[in-house]
Amino acid sequence: MKNFLSIKDVPDLGQLLKLANSIKKNPLGTPNLGKHKTMVLLFFNPSLRTRLSTQKAALNLGMNIIPMNVSQGWNLEFEDGTTMNLDKAEHVKEAAAVISQYADIIGIRTFAELENKVLDYEDRVINQFVKYANVPIINLESAVLHPLQSFTDYFTIETYKPKERPKVVLTWAPHPKALPQAVANSFLEWMQKTKYEVVITHPKGYELAANFTKNSTIVYNQKKAFEGADFIYAKNWSSYHDYGKIKSTDPNWMITKEKMNLTNQAKFMHCLPVRRNVVVENTVLDSKQSIVIEQAGNRAVTAQTVLVELLNC
Repeated sequence: MKNFLSIKDVPDLGQLLKLANSIKKNPLGTPNLGKHKTMVLLFFNPSLRTRLSTQKAALNLGMNIIPMNVSQGWNLEFEDGTTMNLDKAEHVKEAAAVISQYADIIGIRTFAELENKVLDYEDRVINQFVKYANVPIINLESAVLHPLQSFTDYFTIETYKPKERPKVVLTWAPHPKALPQAVANSFLEWMQKTKYEVVITHPKGYELAANFTKNSTIVYNQKKAFEGADFIYAKNWSSYHDYGKIKSTDPNWMITKEKMNLTNQAKFMHCLPVRRNVVVENTVLDSKQSIVIEQAGNRAVTAQTVLVELLNC
């Protein structure tokens, strides 16, 4: 792999899964692979799991890590050909080239602004760094995708799946804030590479971009969608077509024990952080069906897998 921006950068998903299983069993098996290598982590937005798991993964390989909270005082220009006579003091063209002098790998995390769909879906921050950097880039979540989370989700499902072709349900859940579509987009992009039965359920008005939902069944009745499911993945996202808007906060879409009883003893998944008794009720989140902690723990495994692939190139 030259970069890790999406599943499109993965040449062999089966081989990647095999490597992840090996790392899960022995995370300290190659402690010198990253010796004298440095990873710079640029956080345009805050992070807990992504930041800690990626740093943990790098440390397991002997790498040095330089994290930087970009939002704290570094106003970067991403538009090519612009006259920089306003508040932006540095262009990404120089910044990416300079950071490449200090880093062997650059990780970038940035969110959608949820104001202009065209600009957000250009994924300008990530793509401009790819354009001007001279080292591999890891997508730690962008305006459109979150491939490290989705790799983790896939790895977790593979670990827990009760049959070869499980039924996996991605369900919208209520949330008081407008959230990006990145996790849902990326999850579906990875699911498309599997043989799983994939069902999406959400209120009308929350349809995602068609290129991410292809080959998936969309059901607007949440209880109907849950029937016979092996995995329930809950996530909120704002409207794609009425971009960035909250169309509904209907509490009836919260994941409850009653709904989980409709499933095939399904495992409950969520990328975290999760709002208790808004997205999912306590009786589900604290039950044996919930694997959100194990799912979060796997973030270090999959991050280390990606780093091994990049370091070995």
